[in-house]
Amino acid sequence: MPRMLDVSEDVRAEIGDEEADRLLAGENAPGSYDCTSCRTPGDSEQERTSTVLFVGEETAVLAFAHATCIPSQVVQVAEAQLQGAVRSITGEEAAPLPTGGEQAVLGVTSGLVLIENELHPALVVEPTEPIARPGSGGTTDEFLPLLIEQGFLPVNDLNQRPSGIAGWSVLLAMGQLHAILQPGTGGGSPVAWWQAHQPLQVTEGWRAAANKSHRVLVFAAPVGSIGQQPREDLLRDALEKAAANGRLVAAAMPLAGT
Repeated sequence: MPRMLDVSEDVRAEIGDEEADRLLAGENAPGSYDCTSCRTPGDSEQERTSTVLFVGEETAVLAFAHATCIPSQVVQVAEAQLQGAVRSITGEEAAPLPTGGEQAVLGVTSGLVLIENELHPALVVEPTEPIARPGSGGTTDEFLPLLIEQGFLPVNDLNQRPSGIAGWSVLLAMGQLHAILQPGTGGGSPVAWWQAHQPLQVTEGWRAAANKSHRVLVFAAPVGSIGQQPREDLLRDALEKAAANGRLVAAAMPLAGT
């Protein structure tokens, strides 16, 4: 029985016309599946379903999701991250920063932030070391200026929702946080700005809020501004202090997924 599958041109180009046609004919596609973005059941015979292809250096993984959660797309990821997605390992570990300081890594914390009487899923990004501008060799921390150049905006009031940012997204795969994606060069496939060595477990409340809004608020602050806060009320206090000191930027990003 034909499936209600969406296969984007990018996905078709990667898997080939023959495989794409087999999927659309229902030969290789699952009937029922667990959406790898929201983790709730889906049925490709009854509802539109996205095919999303994770491509690493040696491995490619095709997964399925509700079309209402994420569009059909190709996502380029590091091989190690792709293997982690396959194994669905839980845990948190900072990953190397692709640009900027050679030694710095980005720590990412998830939490819920109350804005306008509504809980919003949020990620807080803080480097372990100052970030120099690539190629500058300087000692000035350029983390916030670099992000502002990308479209992040300074946060003056934590009670106002951050604006959206074009081309960026948060990758939730198999119900876990895998990466923050930025636009590829020259309009190419998205690339990971931050990616977890091991997928980051998020709470049911965080995932429920993300699935409701389909957007994640990403806050970023220089090293030493936020720290590891054990509770969300303490995290908010740290964010408000960073904002008051002019050391916080943010952007709202849509959810992407496998």
